[in-house]
Amino acid sequence: MIDRRKRRRRKLSEVPLSRLFPNMVTLAGMCCGLTAIRLSMDSKFEAAVGLLVLSAIIDGMDGRIARMLNATSTFGAQLDSLSDFLCFGVAPVMVMYMWSLHGIKGFGWAIVLFYTVCCALRLARFNTSLIEDEERNRNSWKKKFFVGIPSPAGAMLCLSPLVTSFYIPEYNFPLLLCAVWVALMGCMMASRVPTFAVKKIRVHHDWVLPIMLVFCICIVIVLVEPWVMFTVIAAGYLASIPFSILHYRKLAKQQAVAAPPNS
Repeated sequence: MIDRRKRRRRKLSEVPLSRLFPNMVTLAGMCCGLTAIRLSMDSKFEAAVGLLVLSAIIDGMDGRIARMLNATSTFGAQLDSLSDFLCFGVAPVMVMYMWSLHGIKGFGWAIVLFYTVCCALRLARFNTSLIEDEERNRNSWKKKFFVGIPSPAGAMLCLSPLVTSFYIPEYNFPLLLCAVWVALMGCMMASRVPTFAVKKIRVHHDWVLPIMLVFCICIVIVLVEPWVMFTVIAAGYLASIPFSILHYRKLAKQQAVAAPPNS
């Protein structure tokens, strides 16, 4: 009986390495975000943006890795949210502050605080929606949309003026316009604007080959002119928002027509 208890206690105290791996990936992304801040202090802005792009890629991978390894956990979800706040709510706006926003002193720092608070509110709303939003569970079509811009997308859009300066070095982005742009991206994250959830988009079989060819072309451009491709993707994402709003309203109207009248 005592040996059985010891074996059970040993089994509970041991955790398979596969369950830790997704959390290690998340921590790697967090380290990328912190290092981006450090590099921006040394005016190494290209390396800083590169690390933030890497952290966004990692953020898209860690959840899938956890599901593949059957290693999802509440701890991992909370760690991922904290990493998102650091990498996409603090690091990008600090990089922007080191690049240009510091030039408008107190107002620039106010923009930093505003953006960070907006990202925190967006992440808090997303976390609670996973638990409390029964309406989204009843209406499966709503899962095709995010509420507001996701924090990784918001971070990449926030950095767009800086990225533009990488391939057009003679262009001086106006400080006030830069501040307005960063504040607007913060508002878009905290807003309730419906945006497409890319992972929920389904592609018709006839479009698979063309999409793969376009993807190959994009990879080539990334290898040749990565920052130009960054801008193209950011512009494409912004252009998709009006279409996501129209599609959301169309589906909502269809549901309202199909719903039985209240008795």
